[in-house]
Amino acid sequence: MQTVSKKIVQSRTNSTLVGVFTIILVFIAAFINMFACDTESLTECVACELNTSSSQVTPCLLRHPALSANQGLALCPSPALPCPFPEYFSYSVLLTLLACSVFLQISSIGKLGLMVSIQLTFLLLVEWPQGALFDNADLFVTANALIFNETLGWSTFNETAEQCLHSVTKVSLKVMTPVVLTVFVLALYLHAQQVESTARLDFLWKLQATEDKEEMEELQAYNRRLLHNILPKDVAAHFLARERRNDELYYQSCKCVAVMFASISNFSEFYVELEANNEGVECLRLLNEIIADFDEIISEEKYRQLEKIKTIGSTYMAASGLNDSTFDREGRSHILALADYSMRLREQMKYINEHSFNNFQMKIGQLS
Repeated sequence: MQTVSKKIVQSRTNSTLVGVFTIILVFIAAFINMFACDTESLTECVACELNTSSSQVTPCLLRHPALSANQGLALCPSPALPCPFPEYFSYSVLLTLLACSVFLQISSIGKLGLMVSIQLTFLLLVEWPQGALFDNADLFVTANALIFNETLGWSTFNETAEQCLHSVTKVSLKVMTPVVLTVFVLALYLHAQQVESTARLDFLWKLQATEDKEEMEELQAYNRRLLHNILPKDVAAHFLARERRNDELYYQSCKCVAVMFASISNFSEFYVELEANNEGVECLRLLNEIIADFDEIISEEKYRQLEKIKTIGSTYMAASGLNDSTFDREGRSHILALADYSMRLREQMKYINEHSFNNFQMKIGQLS
């Protein structure tokens, strides 16, 4: 079940198909019982029993003392199920239309198409194969209203046929049903558009918030890298842990520390401010690339015991054994790692000289 649920949630197509299938099932359940109802026309049946024409069978005839509305059913017995209130089928269809608004995965246009299809299908049933149900209901309701009026003395049995027909006015169910369904479809379509618009705005806001958060995290990481270029990680973490005074000093006792200085001794000869090199900017760019290569090497796993201290001009400073996590008390491997790193810097400088057509001289000193 969890696998099926994930497939439905993760796919918009699957979610839409499940929603449409559910709505169709609800719609079928709303009107399927109509086919079990008695669809014989009461007007034709009463006309046949009373040996008169169908046009003469009116609510006024059924309200006659000799022929009540209930007796109309007795005149036309049928083994089929009587359905004197077919408007409840319409109410069930309205609930089906309301169910369309539950599924947010279906677009507003899709909901409109689905609701219009439901409306047209039901109206075809109302106007054609099951129309007699609604005609019979109109006949009974009007006849019972006439009888009620006569009981209260609002009208009399001595009224003429024309007076009788005008004493009670009722809009036919075949007219009211399309009107009510159309109003519901339009209202639910407007609601679906509003919900979809709100959902799209929420998505855009969430996307914007996610982008802002990622941008902020990238900026924090960039600032952290800049800070680590200035201070060792332990020192930076010490000052970032809580607010410190500007004049507060940091110190820590270390048992065995190795320090390395690597300097490009002839870089000052290379640095010249000319118009050709953009007033020395190109020289500084090359120096920045060299230092970036050194930083990339020190970030390798084999040099995890080392920490960059800082750079001063063309001088690169690194150390090892500054904290317990990288300090090797017995084997002194952190000192060996720093020495190996010094050799790597020489190799890297040789590589840079070959590809930049320069002759930088690297002087390295190490103290432990």
